[in-house]
Amino acid sequence: MDKLLAIKTLLEVADAGGFSKAARRLGVATSSVTRLMDSLEASLGTALLTRTPRKVSLTDAGTAYVEQVTKVLDDLAEADDSVFDSGASPVGALRISVPSTYSRICLAPHLAAFLADHPRVFLDVLVADHFVDLAHERIDVAVRIGRADRDANLIVRKLADNPRYVVATPDYLQRRGMPAEPEALGGHECLRSAYGGGYRTHQTWTFRGDRNEQGEQRVDVHGQMQSNNLDILYAAVMCGRGIALLPRWQVAAELRAGRLLRLFEQFDVRPHSGEAVVYAAYLPNRRQSSKVRAFVRFLEARLHAASDA
Repeated sequence: MDKLLAIKTLLEVADAGGFSKAARRLGVATSSVTRLMDSLEASLGTALLTRTPRKVSLTDAGTAYVEQVTKVLDDLAEADDSVFDSGASPVGALRISVPSTYSRICLAPHLAAFLADHPRVFLDVLVADHFVDLAHERIDVAVRIGRADRDANLIVRKLADNPRYVVATPDYLQRRGMPAEPEALGGHECLRSAYGGGYRTHQTWTFRGDRNEQGEQRVDVHGQMQSNNLDILYAAVMCGRGIALLPRWQVAAELRAGRLLRLFEQFDVRPHSGEAVVYAAYLPNRRQSSKVRAFVRFLEARLHAASDA
């Protein structure tokens, strides 16, 4: 019995829910599929499939077995892929993790161009706003926003700066008044990004002066809303619910159109004391991957050009 063929056939039977349908997918006789499953079960000494006139389904033992062999097949495919991917031309599946709002506005418009440049690459995009475990999720490259030094165990490449602006609608400022200095934000409704999980009644925004000013100001801000999703905060700001600290790439169009106003333009403002940038991160064992190198170089060129525009 060809064990690898039998395992792949088992997966097809489980997905199809029957021998005949699996056989049609595989282009073989139903009897061949049945005999192969019988041989596999005999070799393991347990039933993997429950057979009824209407459907074939996995037993508990079959479910556990499929879960384990799927991991083995994924590892085998990754090993094969790594051999092909060590050459000069990028080839194979490239699994990336991207933050939701940033990917929608800044990354998604460019991905088609990357695929056009690299027709032998299959792109698998995972949208996730939390910091994904690259090894566990089998991620080749993660695009992240934050402090790159928190990923000390990964290889990181800066892609773009991430300046943030304090913004509000003209309507909100007309109703509540224009804060004359950062300390005045304590009397305003401030919509805050959630970092690290958990509810917090306040957040500290750090204001750093321009080149003619020294030091920094740390201002506690409060408000009715916090969210780990920038689209939620953006929508609340646009409805006139308060003042928010949002990235330039998210609010630039609204500022140009006058639908938002920027406050404290003379300051570099951050939701913490560290520098947040857009960067790519990948595991050291992906260092020699031609598709990883190609994707990171592509992002460096595209996002750097966009940030300068």
